[in-house]
Amino acid sequence: MNTGHGLNTVSANYFHIVVASGAVLLSTALMTGEAIAHGNTPPSLKGVAAPVVPGLLDGDAPIVVDKTAAIELGKALFWDVNVGSDGMACASCHFHAGADGRTKNQLSPGKFQKRAPTTLTFEATASGADGGTNYTLRSSDFPLHQFSNPADKESAVIFDTDDVVSSAGVFSARFDGSSQGNARYDKCTPQADAIFHSGGLNTRQVQSRQAPSVINAGFNFRNFWDGRANNIFNGESPFGVRDPNAGVWVVGQNGQVSKQTVRLENSALASQAVAPPVNTSEMSCEQRTLPDIARKVLARRPLETQHIHPADSVLAERRDLSGKGLNTSYEALIKTAFAPRYWSGVGEFGKPAISATPYTQMEANFPLFFGLALQLYQQTLVSDQTPFDTPRLAGSPQMPKGLNAQQRRGLTVFLNAHCTECHRGPTFSGAAHPRIYTLSDAFSSLRLVNRKTINGAFGAKGVAQGLLDEGYFNTSVAPTSTDPGVGGLDPFGNPLSFSQQYMQFLLTGKPLTDPVIVNSCDLDNAFYQDYLRSELIDDTSIVGSCGDRSIYAKIPKVPVLLAELQKRNDGRAMVAVNGAFKVPSLRNVELTGPYMHNGSLLTLEQVVDFYFRGGNFKNAHHFATLVFPQSISATEKADLVEFLKSLTDERVRWERAPFDHPALAIPHGHKDEASVRHPEWAGDLFLKVPAVGKHGRDSALGPIKAFHTYLQP
Repeated sequence: MNTGHGLNTVSANYFHIVVASGAVLLSTALMTGEAIAHGNTPPSLKGVAAPVVPGLLDGDAPIVVDKTAAIELGKALFWDVNVGSDGMACASCHFHAGADGRTKNQLSPGKFQKRAPTTLTFEATASGADGGTNYTLRSSDFPLHQFSNPADKESAVIFDTDDVVSSAGVFSARFDGSSQGNARYDKCTPQADAIFHSGGLNTRQVQSRQAPSVINAGFNFRNFWDGRANNIFNGESPFGVRDPNAGVWVVGQNGQVSKQTVRLENSALASQAVAPPVNTSEMSCEQRTLPDIARKVLARRPLETQHIHPADSVLAERRDLSGKGLNTSYEALIKTAFAPRYWSGVGEFGKPAISATPYTQMEANFPLFFGLALQLYQQTLVSDQTPFDTPRLAGSPQMPKGLNAQQRRGLTVFLNAHCTECHRGPTFSGAAHPRIYTLSDAFSSLRLVNRKTINGAFGAKGVAQGLLDEGYFNTSVAPTSTDPGVGGLDPFGNPLSFSQQYMQFLLTGKPLTDPVIVNSCDLDNAFYQDYLRSELIDDTSIVGSCGDRSIYAKIPKVPVLLAELQKRNDGRAMVAVNGAFKVPSLRNVELTGPYMHNGSLLTLEQVVDFYFRGGNFKNAHHFATLVFPQSISATEKADLVEFLKSLTDERVRWERAPFDHPALAIPHGHKDEASVRHPEWAGDLFLKVPAVGKHGRDSALGPIKAFHTYLQP
C-alpha cells in the first residue's frame, strides 16, 4: 500500500497466518518401488516468480525507478572489495555456487556456545592435526561428529568437536575513518584477538556458522540460519518492525526532508544484505556504519580495481575501457536507479561518531540503496534449469523425464523417506515463502507457525507435541547448547521465533512482535486434541473463519500453560525452536558443501548417513518425527545421492549467466610473516577468482567442483 511518499506498509494479506493441517504418517522402512512412493514430487522451479514487493517497482511513487540500473548497482556492490573494511566483499563468502569454497583458515571455536571451556579454544581435528587458525582442512577431518558405525546413532562416538567449519572474514580492529581517494582499506586500529591469532600475529576471524548459498535465496521468507533477516525490510537494519528507530530520509512534496518509516514486505534478502558489511567479524572494523561505507565508495568507480569480463551479463555495457571497474560512479548509479526523493535533499542527516562532517541524504540512506540493490541482483540468481526441471514423463506425473534411471530410483527413495516434509516445494526448502511451496488454494494466507508431533510413538520418549516455526527444525546436528538457532533473541530482547512470540501471546495477551497471527483451529495438532476441555477457553483472536474446524478454536488457560511449563521439556506447552535452523534449499547441493549450519558434514553420503541414523544427538527439541533411524541399503544410498546431484544447474557449475561475475581476490589463509599494512596482523594469502562472462568458464578453467574434491585426504 502506497502512502503517497513511496513508503510502504505491509499488505493486509501478510497479517493472517493459517497453519497447515493434517498429520504426517511415517514409515520406518523404505519402499523402493516408484509406484508406491510416498508423497508428491516437488514441482519445477521453472517459471516461479519471487514474491512481489508492493511499492518497490510499482504504484504511483515506486522506490526504484530503473530496475536495470538497480541490478547493475547490486551486482557491483556484491562483488566489490571496497565495500569491506579490509578487502572482504560480500562475494568473498559466496563465490562458489553461491557458497564459500575456501579450504584454509576456515575453523572457528563456535562462539554461540555459552559457558563451555572449549568455546574460546580450538580442538584437535579428526585427522590428528592441531587445527585452529590458518589450518588447511583435510577430508579426514570430517564429519565433525563420528560414530564407529555411521549408520547407527547408538554406536560408539569415536570423535567429536564443537569447532565449526565456516568462513574467514576481517581482522579484529576499530574503525577510525573511511579511506579516501583510491585507497582500498579503511583506517582501522588493530585490536588484540584472544581467539584468532597465530605466532603472536592476529589472523582473520572466522564465523560461527557456515555460509549458505545465495542462489535461490530470493524465495526465502526469512534469511540467515536463525531467520533474523526479517521478511519486512525497514530500510536500515535486518530486524523489520522490531527495530523502533529504523527509517529513511525522504524529501516531501514541500521540499522538506523527514525521517519516515519503511515497511517493505517480501524483502528478506534486503534485510540480510545490510548485516554483513557492518558485522565486525565478517566485513567491517568495529563501529563502522553503512553511511560510512557510502562515504568511502559513492564517488568511486564500482569495482575500480577488479577485472570485468567484456561479456559480463549485467555489467558489460558499463565496463570501463581499462577492463577494470565501471565507467560510472556509485553515486551516479544510485541517482539512476532510485527515486530522487531518497537522495536529492539538502541538509544534515546525522554525523559519524568520529567525524564532524555530517552525512548527506544519500549517505544516510545508503542502507536502503544497498539492501534493495542487492536484493534485486540476487533475485536474478535462480537455478531452474536442472534435469529435475524437465517435463514429467507421460503416464508418470511424479517423474521428470530429464532424470536417468538411477536418479529416478533416488527420487523414489527421497519421497519414501519423507524428505519432502522439510525439503518441499520448488526450492526444496520449507523455509521458502509459503506462497512458493503452497500450490493449493485451501489456505487463504501464509503458514509460518505450526504445532506438530516432535517425537513419534516409535521413540522411547513417547509422543510429544510442540509449537515450531515452519522451515526451522532441530535435527540434532549438534547439542542444542552449542547454538540456539531460531530460539535466540534479537538485539532488542525479542524472540526470533514466531512460535515463541505466540506462546508469549498465549501467556500474556501481548501481541506478537512480528505482524503474524496464528489461528489455533488450523494447527496440525490443535490444543483441543491433547488438552481436556476444562483446560481450554475459546480463542477470541481468530482472524477470519475456521470453517468446519471451528471446534478446534480453543487455547489453553493461562494457569494450565504455566503448570505445563514446570514439567520436563515444558510438557504440552513445548515450543520446539531451541537449536532449530533454517531448512536449506537442496538445489545445487552437490556444489555447496560442507553441509549443515556448522559445516560438519563433507559429502552427500555423510549427509544421507546423518539423516538415516536419526541425527547425532538426543536433543529435547529433536524433530524425531521426521529425523529418525530408518534403514537404507547401499544401492538406495547411491541412488539418493545421484538424485540430489540432479538438482545441479549446469549454468551454476560452469558459471554461465546469470551466475557470471567480476574477478575477485579472496583472503585465503596467511603467510608466516606480518602484514605490510599492520605489523600486528599476519600477511594474507589470496585465492584468485577470475572474471567470467555470460558464456561461462572455458575448458581451461573447467567447471567448479564439489567442495570435498579440493581437499587432501
